[in-house]
Amino acid sequence: MKKDIILSGVGGQGILSIAAVIGEAALQQGLYMKQSEVHGMSQRGGDVQSNLRISDSPIASDLIPKGNADLILSMEPMEALRYLPYMNENGWIVSSSTCFKNIPDYPADVQIIDEIKKCPNHVLVDAEEIAKQCGNTRGANIVLVGAALPFLDMPVETVENAIRYIFSRKGEQVVEANLAAMRAGYDHSMKHKQ
Repeated sequence: MKKDIILSGVGGQGILSIAAVIGEAALQQGLYMKQSEVHGMSQRGGDVQSNLRISDSPIASDLIPKGNADLILSMEPMEALRYLPYMNENGWIVSSSTCFKNIPDYPADVQIIDEIKKCPNHVLVDAEEIAKQCGNTRGANIVLVGAALPFLDMPVETVENAIRYIFSRKGEQVVEANLAAMRAGYDHSMKHKQ
């Protein structure tokens, strides 16, 4: 088993929490995991990107070479497009459909979404709306974790346990809200895989 995952978005969207949940799930499965991250000093609205590599054998580098990513998991659709050169020919994009306009010349939303739809393997998720429907307005990133599950080769129960572990210090209500968000994202992805 080997998965190379690029996580992307902008500061404040919870990219590093996504990495923590998926990484913890990998460790609970006894897998090897390496992660690197690049972010604009956690600046809200700045580019945030993380390489997450998971394998059942030792991993030499924490960086994903161009053309090797199995999955681009993005909280922001234009950021997903930025990393397309890293995706392999059978890779998947799982992205929020909500654009975060952090630059003055941001292209039209429809233009960005149309570019993602050109990729044969994609799932677009209105993660913010799904999170609101779950009563977890801050859980869009965990909705995206659920939407990525069909492409991670991880049991749902393992990711649920990772969420419990990562969020347990915030209390049972936060844990349950994040579990609901993850399950809703998973259900969406299973219905809308392209």
